[in-house]
Amino acid sequence: MKELKAYLSASPNQYHGDVAENFEDLAKQFSRLQHPRMHQGGAALCVYFQGQKVVDIFIGKKSATEQWEKNTLSVCYSTGKGVLATLAHILVSRGLLDYDQPIAKYWPEFAQNGKSNICLADILSHQSGLFDIRNLVQDATQMADWELMLNRIAEAKPRFALGEDAAYQPLTFGWLVGGVLEKATGQSLSHLMQQYLLQPLQIQDAYFGVPTSELDRVARPFLTANSKSSSSDSSKRKNTAKKMTLKDRVTAWSGQNPQDFQDAMIPKGMKNFSFFSEQGLQAVIPAANGVFSAESLAKIYAMLAQGGIWQQQQLTKPEVFQRMSQIQYQHRDRIMPIPMHWRLGYHRVLTLGKHVPQGFGHLGFNGSGAWCDPARQLSFAYTHNFATASITGDYRLWGLTQETLRCADKILTGHKGWF
Repeated sequence: MKELKAYLSASPNQYHGDVAENFEDLAKQFSRLQHPRMHQGGAALCVYFQGQKVVDIFIGKKSATEQWEKNTLSVCYSTGKGVLATLAHILVSRGLLDYDQPIAKYWPEFAQNGKSNICLADILSHQSGLFDIRNLVQDATQMADWELMLNRIAEAKPRFALGEDAAYQPLTFGWLVGGVLEKATGQSLSHLMQQYLLQPLQIQDAYFGVPTSELDRVARPFLTANSKSSSSDSSKRKNTAKKMTLKDRVTAWSGQNPQDFQDAMIPKGMKNFSFFSEQGLQAVIPAANGVFSAESLAKIYAMLAQGGIWQQQQLTKPEVFQRMSQIQYQHRDRIMPIPMHWRLGYHRVLTLGKHVPQGFGHLGFNGSGAWCDPARQLSFAYTHNFATASITGDYRLWGLTQETLRCADKILTGHKGWF
């Protein structure tokens, strides 16, 4: 109720940037959602429709003393998985690797511990059984060592047999996919990103490992008086007997194994590591520390919204696009609390009612997200530096997604509708 009151009383015109007339309702909603908490951070939103950028706006603060700007970058957590997956599909289209060839063909060391038959399609769809990060490292700081992590992945043993189950790979996904791309091509991940994805789309603001020269452009979370108090209260609560939360009850009801979730999501020694430190920002941890502008994400998905074509360039072949966007299974995997309808590296679009059967994308733990809908030729990206939300986003991401679809539908069908 408090959030609803804040939304209804917020200003609809606090954003900066450019908006096409048909998407003004979306910009007003963005302002209302962000305005009440501008003192806590900032956000950016970018939308492409039918190959044209129709929304490119921002609001709020990049740091406690700096305003968000058009070129501000954000840590987007798992939203970067969709970017890495897109690069993989482009390389498949180029014939540099194959979805169904064993990874060990390109990376012989990977065959250890029963992994000789695991293919690129298995890891992209989270069916490899290699979701465990907690028992892969002794301390979270080891995640910053790319070569060490590739060696650990090569030595890892799957938690279940191939074809037996599915489990989202929150952190291991980046080394799994990034590793096989490097081994198959003999080129570094950063080189592959530049040559095959960023340069063709004329994108600059997208990084797995931020250069020193760009660190000052990255928005960081910052403490406010309220968050300091909240942090103190949280610390006090940790010293009291733990009560079962609603999340705990939902987890128990769903049949999800809390140990699987912990092993997938929480490396040992996370107190020693921050994704927002210089070490964390400059490391290559593609499943979790991708740094992007909203415009760069929306442009990548705008290419996908056009079936893999951008300005007469065919980045993904039609047969590759069909394969990558096909739902692999609809049941809930071991880690995510709801069915995600995994494609090859992407999941379904989460909305407040609109149906997007052909849509796909990826959100991040902090509630950032990017997606496309080829049926509407629509793409969307939302970035920010507010406190983390959840692994399925929050009402801001869902609400902005819903309104984006409604604005597009008004153009396409003459009415917005809710479903």
